[in-house]
Amino acid sequence: MKRLSYLLVMMWAFTSCSDEVRQAEIAEVIEEEPAPVVQEFGFTLNDYVVVRDTIRSGDSFGNILINHGVSHGDVFKIVQEVKDIFDPRKIVLGKPYVILKAKDSAQTPKAFIYENDKIQYTVVNTGDSIAAYKAEKPVTIKQRAVSGVISSSLSAAVEEEGLNFLITHEMSNIYQWSIDFFRLQKGDKFKLVFNEKYINDTIYAGIDNIEAAVFVHQEKPYYAFNYASDSTSGDLAYYDEEARPLQSFFLKAPLNYSRISSRFSPRRYHPVQKRWKAHKGTDYAAPHGTPIWSTANGVVIASSYTAGNGNYVKVKHNGTYTTQYLHMSKRAVKQGQRVKQGDVIGYVGSTGLATGPHVCYRFWVNGEQRDPFRQNLPSAEPIEDKLKPTYFAAIEPLKAELGKIEFKNI
Repeated sequence: MKRLSYLLVMMWAFTSCSDEVRQAEIAEVIEEEPAPVVQEFGFTLNDYVVVRDTIRSGDSFGNILINHGVSHGDVFKIVQEVKDIFDPRKIVLGKPYVILKAKDSAQTPKAFIYENDKIQYTVVNTGDSIAAYKAEKPVTIKQRAVSGVISSSLSAAVEEEGLNFLITHEMSNIYQWSIDFFRLQKGDKFKLVFNEKYINDTIYAGIDNIEAAVFVHQEKPYYAFNYASDSTSGDLAYYDEEARPLQSFFLKAPLNYSRISSRFSPRRYHPVQKRWKAHKGTDYAAPHGTPIWSTANGVVIASSYTAGNGNYVKVKHNGTYTTQYLHMSKRAVKQGQRVKQGDVIGYVGSTGLATGPHVCYRFWVNGEQRDPFRQNLPSAEPIEDKLKPTYFAAIEPLKAELGKIEFKNI
């Protein structure tokens, strides 16, 4: 009996020693394989307690910080210090944010990170050194080459190829002076070389630009190459295979509109004032909030409000041409600001004397209001002859790339 007890004790001791050795081996393995270092927003997240959330209904910047242990007094101090970079009043419902907390018993917030969009974010340091700055996530550009064939519409062809819907918008902008997209025919086709954006090399973030395209409409090819003809400004524009500009000095319309609700007329019955008067503008009906674009490069000479015009913006393009955009729900530019063709300057509304959401587009030639549809408008600036050899050399590999892409059958 004593011998049996001795054996059991020895077995227990041996088993215990084996478990201790095994635990030590496991500990060694764990130590040899530390947690991977996670870098995001310029911080090493392993050093913090990370809280991820989105702006919810009723949230405010102050309340979010207070709920995470920041005092009312410190919140006031932070807001005052960073308001020129980060305006807490402009946080948007549904936008994601991250709070980085210290790894201590108090878990004091050290940084608040607001994601403005997929790429841009704002960091508010809430610790000892209060500061704010804007930054961008690392973006990789990847090139793609595709083709498509029209069976019903351009948007349908783009969707059939699994492409981002913005491709339709980009192509419409490029070819708006060359091709009537309401008259496309079955069998019309296109090839594209374009760039896409990826965050951290993996997360898709949309279209960067179309580098080259050829659209075959009614069996005629229309080439387009994106090129900076002015090395000083770096402004890009589209030109064809002969170095001719595809763009006009003016856009055909200041927005994506559903219909023209009222044209320029010397005599029109005003729906609000209930009397006959001249209508020296073109009304484009569109949903409330639709972006309004400047139809050409220029300088904003007025961004204001009057009882009749509502919110409006006026842009001087050169010594000859000026345009004005009325009844906006919101203005997006300030007086004195330079704008480029296609820049968003406001949003469709019904402010002033308006019965529904639209933009009244007014067009001046040498100080006199004119009907833009009756003007012989200038084209964009051509490439100078001395720069054409450089242009042709630049587009040669892109043209060859387009040539390698095969059209698909319907």
